[in-house]
Amino acid sequence: MLSRRLSLLAVVAAVLSTGATEAQEKTLTVFAAASMKNALDDINAAFRKATGIKAITSYGASSALARQIEQGAPADIFISADLDWMAYSARNKHIKDDTRVNLLGNRLVLIAPKDSKTDNVAIDPGCDLAKLVGEGRIATGEVTSVPVGKYAKTALEKLGLWASVEKKFAMADNVRAALALVARGEAALGIVYETDAKVEPGVKIVGIFPPDSYPPIVYPVTATANARPEALAYLNFLHSGAAKAVFERYGFTFLIKPTS
Repeated sequence: MLSRRLSLLAVVAAVLSTGATEAQEKTLTVFAAASMKNALDDINAAFRKATGIKAITSYGASSALARQIEQGAPADIFISADLDWMAYSARNKHIKDDTRVNLLGNRLVLIAPKDSKTDNVAIDPGCDLAKLVGEGRIATGEVTSVPVGKYAKTALEKLGLWASVEKKFAMADNVRAALALVARGEAALGIVYETDAKVEPGVKIVGIFPPDSYPPIVYPVTATANARPEALAYLNFLHSGAAKAVFERYGFTFLIKPTS
């Protein structure tokens, strides 16, 4: 009798082990730009409900994510906040370029803490941004690598404002870190994406950068070179009308025709 019980326990253990393996096979790892967190969290939940596949997402600066993929991080999907870091991954053959789509667009805005007296800033070549920020700081991403910081510097250079405010910047590791600095009042102003400003109650949009002052903000998405087969189902879901509705609710521009 004891021997039979042990055999039954062995069978149960084998079944549980198989189930755990199958569950693991239905898990995807997504590397996505930090600015996508709220929208993508909602989309991941809808994707899991529709397919049974769980998307585990690592959010960060596109620069950091691309380098992690380069170093062998096991990502299945990469979503960048600019074209440069996706091109970097393509040159190094870290993505499946035939799956790449330019999915989303965004806008660059100037923010301040919600209780700030600063409001209605006309961002143009005549804007005295240095006077506006005073002794405070302007938060954005690191301007040589983090996409939002690169967009911010480009815009300020185009408007002729960079030289007057360069030393006033507090540069963060990613856009959400810059957003937090403003929300906590540790920076008087911030330059972030419109979608980030809309999900943070501690800040307000006080100005919108002219669209011709920086390159179009584009979010390309792709499967990585070592992606599991389930990655294609995730990409298809991102292309869908259901995903479009979520992204647009958060303020993103959907750049492709939905597939369903």
